[in-house]
Amino acid sequence: MRDPELISRLSGQLAVYLVADPAQSARPIEDIVAQALDGGATCVQLRAKSMTDREAIAIARRLRDRCRRFGALFVVNDRVDIALAAGADGAHLGVDDLPIEDARRLGGPEFVIGYSPETDEQAAKAARLGADYLGVGPVFGTASKADAGEPIGLESLRRRVTISGVPVVGIGGVTARNAGQVIDSGAAGVAVMSAILGASNPRQATEKLYSAVRSARGSR
Repeated sequence: MRDPELISRLSGQLAVYLVADPAQSARPIEDIVAQALDGGATCVQLRAKSMTDREAIAIARRLRDRCRRFGALFVVNDRVDIALAAGADGAHLGVDDLPIEDARRLGGPEFVIGYSPETDEQAAKAARLGADYLGVGPVFGTASKADAGEPIGLESLRRRVTISGVPVVGIGGVTARNAGQVIDSGAAGVAVMSAILGASNPRQATEKLYSAVRSARGSR
């Protein structure tokens, strides 16, 4: 049984979660992350599938330092080895990545492990295997991730929140306009890519997301 105090703290860190993918931005990703953190982003995930390991570690270390200055969580997508080498807070895994239990063994008890389940069964088992939070989606559909699949909708999000037993972030087509619906469905936060990476003013876009999430959380 997880400590309720730790779950509450992690939930707060997941409120506005930026998936920072250099391949999805025409501008330097570090500049956008800096603006997002200024605007209230509480978690940053580095998604660097097109980078070499050396490039990924170098940028991960710089983003780690920037996130720490803001008290934001920093995780690396897929690569537990890169996350550990860079001193990240954790890693986020998919169903084809390193198994959760192996990531936990390598990372230790304080290493934050996120997981993106594709089925209800996977969502229900994730916490028992060692996941600390789930990324569930695509909620509304997205063009940012080619293999994201069909939208699951708010009802499926709500169901996976209920059965998971850990904090959940809703991802996929989330904007400031619909972020409140994701929170109303029980999610701890929203994860976005294009809503910030594609914004003309990333700081302002993040501020709007943060405001929407805070407002929805306050009315729960």
